[in-house]
Amino acid sequence: MSRFAALTAFAILSTALAAHGQTAAPADHPAVPKQTFTPAADVLRSYNGLKANILKAADKMPTESYSFRPTPEVRTFARVVNHISEAQLRSCGTLNETAPEALYKVPPETADKAAIVAALQASFAECDKAYAALTETNMLQMLTLGPVTRARIGFAWGNVSHDNEQYATLALYMRLKGLVPPSSEK
Repeated sequence: MSRFAALTAFAILSTALAAHGQTAAPADHPAVPKQTFTPAADVLRSYNGLKANILKAADKMPTESYSFRPTPEVRTFARVVNHISEAQLRSCGTLNETAPEALYKVPPETADKAAIVAALQASFAECDKAYAALTETNMLQMLTLGPVTRARIGFAWGNVSHDNEQYATLALYMRLKGLVPPSSEK
């Protein structure tokens, strides 16, 4: 197995496990119907789970806490949200072959919560189109973003992996502010 294939398999497995955060029930468990996911459906499932958590986190954090940063050296909550928006617009814009100048413009981190959340929602709208268009037929199509050329499925899983990392940061900031992150709500 090539190093790239091994790293890709590891990334897919670790992202899927982290995104779902729980051990699967045995296949013969009566309460769990048997499910089969294609690669495109699997990445869509992970994306949708993260999307829900990120949007809930952005909504749940109070307006006055968007400028919160745990220490002076790290990003504010608003900057992390904007970073998610920027990365999604680039990745999903590439998947949709949307011209960069046609993509939503992310406001500065000093903008109000409503503007920052609007950009986040616009980035998810761009990604919704990209993930909906991902199929078993086109997932290996090669696309280029700057100096990087990779398959559609690679961009899709890369976005999921990045969102997962950034959601962990949002969840930590929420905990530091005494809030329960969406993924930990009962």
